Amino acid sequence: MENQVRADEDTIAAITAIVESHGTSRSELIPILKAVMDELGFISPVVVKELSARMQLPCSEIQSVATFYRMLSTQPRGKHVIQFCESAPCHVVGGRQIMEALKKALDIEPGETTSDNRWTFLTTSCLGVCGIGPVMLVDTDLYGNLEPEQIPHILSRYD
Repeated sequence: MENQVRADEDTIAAITAIVESHGTSRSELIPILKAVMDELGFISPVVVKELSARMQLPCSEIQSVATFYRMLSTQPRGKHVIQFCESAPCHVVGGRQIMEALKKALDIEPGETTSDNRWTFLTTSCLGVCGIGPVMLVDTDLYGNLEPEQIPHILSRYD
């Protein structure tokens, strides 16, 4: 129970610093939510409630924005986030085999996080680099022209 109290204090302190840095204008909501993601890892109900009070915005509006954008999450994510492109251009050059290799290496399905919270596996409709498909993004690292046998080696680069 003591750890939970400490975590709440840390959350409140983080929210306070973020809001003080950005201000309370509605136009700052997305940058604030992105900063919350960077600092806390996800946008919890506590965060939504606190931001609602501080920004004088309805919780429903904050929740709508938090769930609309792929860069934001209302669920905890793993230490590393893999975004795999499943667009048609990536699919036709071997995307299905890469997705299967990722599922096998991670032992999870898209949209899930590993039980050790090391990896979250997401799919996306496009990463904007169709010329080097199939592609994936691991955190901020882009990998293109992927072959299934590369997946274990790429994942081993991350602690």
